[in-house]
Amino acid sequence: MQRRLWPVWAYYAVALFVFLIDLVSKKIVDKNVELDERIGVLGDFFIITHIRNRGAAFGMLQEQRLFFLLITIAVVSGIVWYMQRSYRTGSPLLLLALGMILGGAVGNFLDRALYGEVVDFLQFNFGSYTFPIFNLADSGICVGVALVVLDALLSWKQENKDNDNGEQPREEQPV
Repeated sequence: MQRRLWPVWAYYAVALFVFLIDLVSKKIVDKNVELDERIGVLGDFFIITHIRNRGAAFGMLQEQRLFFLLITIAVVSGIVWYMQRSYRTGSPLLLLALGMILGGAVGNFLDRALYGEVVDFLQFNFGSYTFPIFNLADSGICVGVALVVLDALLSWKQENKDNDNGEQPREEQPV
């Protein structure tokens, strides 16, 4: 059993933090930046660009509001269930990742439920390539997914290390 660094509520506090910084940032942009207005922050590399997105990440699947609401309810329910179920045995990194995904999912869910669209405003340009405009909820989700992948790789590495010490995997042990 792994040692817990944080109590279970702390992982929900991470979700709340992601949700709140997303909510506040969207309100600031919505109130202070006109729709389609562009404000250079770091030259042409980083620009605040206020747009509305009626689709998923990066503008995919436009006008599918009900679909996204239903999927988000299922995902949020699954994350909460899994966090509760695996708190005592899951890795802290995985629980942190799930908290970030949860906060981002709820942040975008609220916009879709109330307004039918999501406020996006972070634009990055890499030479002639413009990365799709996104928001802080999207960032929380993407960083959370990256941490889930990292946790899986670290777990896989640890399992292989354990097996290299002469231990046989459970499925291969003699009966």
